[in-house]
Amino acid sequence: MLRLSIQTILRGALMAGGLGLLLAAASPLQLAAQDRTPLRVAVEGAFPPFNYLDANNQLQGFDIDIANALCDVGKFECQFIIEKWDDMIPDLVAGKYDAIISSMSMSLERRQKVAFTEKYYTSPSVFIARKDSPISDVSPAALSGKKLGVTSSTAQESYANHLYPDLKKTVFPSSPELYKGLSDGRVDIILEDKLAIYDWIANTKAGTCCEFKGPDLVDVTYFGEGAGIALRLDDKERLARLNEALRAIKADGTYDMINAKYFPFSIQ
Repeated sequence: MLRLSIQTILRGALMAGGLGLLLAAASPLQLAAQDRTPLRVAVEGAFPPFNYLDANNQLQGFDIDIANALCDVGKFECQFIIEKWDDMIPDLVAGKYDAIISSMSMSLERRQKVAFTEKYYTSPSVFIARKDSPISDVSPAALSGKKLGVTSSTAQESYANHLYPDLKKTVFPSSPELYKGLSDGRVDIILEDKLAIYDWIANTKAGTCCEFKGPDLVDVTYFGEGAGIALRLDDKERLARLNEALRAIKADGTYDMINAKYFPFSIQ
């Protein structure tokens, strides 16, 4: 009798209260998930320390932490998609995902195809060679006869093709392969994003072979005004929300905490 009475009471409460009782029974995490907008985020997964797969095949890195922080503040639900670098912009435009958060520099060429948020970090490019290399001058004339390595479809490749047109080049499919090509001696010198290669030089045994050569390169035409989040040109609503979230994580200290996890200096 007691069990039947409780069931009768519950049925009456549900009929009277409609969905209210059901919502009250839902956990806070379930309700939070219902309030979030899915955001399909493309990352390369092969660009440490910004984005990479760890020993458990899980995405890690500065880009991933920034993306998760932006999703928390902007009420998005991050859904990461690992994508080949060369396919990122075409597949974004085709609607296969909603944003690229993968250390993409905001070059003038890219701005013609996609929209960018405000920058979320700045990094120059730089030449790197082995410590036993006689290279000190990195001008086109001085590097004549040398083999230069770059990563495919990057701002560095574009810069090298335009400003070092006569130099013999080897194009690697990813940054880790570029670094290995330098340490193995397949190329004499490489051109890379300075922050991307900093971790390899400073924190890996293989990276002790090599050092920066020449000045930092900050040509806006090729390297843009820093790294931004890429979206489709007409996606103004997501662009505004992500910009607002980016300002928020910079204001509340979240950005600085993520920055300090990967670099002993500010990269804003």
